[in-house]
Amino acid sequence: MTSIRWRRGILPVLAGIVAVYAIVLGAMFFMQRDLLYYPVAAGASPDPGGPSIQVVQIDTEDGERLVGWWLPAEADNPTILFFNGNAAGLAVQEGRWRRIADRGVGFLAIGYRGYDGSTGRPTEAGLHKDAEAAYEWLARRVEPSRIVIHGFSLGSGVAVRLASQRPARAVVLEAPYTSTVDVAAKAYPWAPVSLLMLDQYRSRDIIDLIDAPVMVIHGDADEVVPFDQGWALYRMARPPKAFVRMVGSNHSTLVRDGGYDHIWRFLGLPPGPPSAAEGHQARSAIVADGLELSR
Repeated sequence: MTSIRWRRGILPVLAGIVAVYAIVLGAMFFMQRDLLYYPVAAGASPDPGGPSIQVVQIDTEDGERLVGWWLPAEADNPTILFFNGNAAGLAVQEGRWRRIADRGVGFLAIGYRGYDGSTGRPTEAGLHKDAEAAYEWLARRVEPSRIVIHGFSLGSGVAVRLASQRPARAVVLEAPYTSTVDVAAKAYPWAPVSLLMLDQYRSRDIIDLIDAPVMVIHGDADEVVPFDQGWALYRMARPPKAFVRMVGSNHSTLVRDGGYDHIWRFLGLPPGPPSAAEGHQARSAIVADGLELSR
């Protein structure tokens, strides 16, 4: 009799837990793009005291208009096609633009749809369209043999897809993930994210399609994208390739800690002054497969 009463008492509790779980999953499903994307919607102008960056507009095939920041390269130096991370507008990357300009390297960086004054709302399919439009705009001005596709954090998935479909001099992946669903699964181990997530950016499935040399650079103190995912992605890439472990660097300090010293070396540029901020030079460990990288 007692066991019957116990079962009658526990069943409503279990039903309530299941109902709450289903409500939470439903809310996560319908709000997932608000959880994934943090667009900096307001457009900001380049620092007037910094490099001579031009603000350009790029139209996508599906009718959106993107804001781009454009700095032509000096002489025959490479040009970086840069895809930014999340929750960080183009203006936040002031230190990056200065380091690129100081080496005479060019860049085109876009605000994804919904970011930095660009029209539209972000989705994975939309960001891939943005990348294609940016590449076509740049390829009309720069030979593909001088284009370096560079993706940081969220932008690494955009960069991998583009580089698997378009020619480039090289590919740089900064703090990359194997897929956003892998990152989400680690953050929400109690949820079936692989079944619910719409925008998965599965770089691990296509990185072996890239023909250009690939560099992965990752901080081993990264608290946003697990360091192990960067290493795993590197192992999936075809040679020639290189992996740079920045000791003690976190997700947002790779530029400050001297990351561009490794990027310039990877691109075969002459040695220059250290790019790290004073007192922030990180120790590094480099693995290369099919590449000669002098320290």
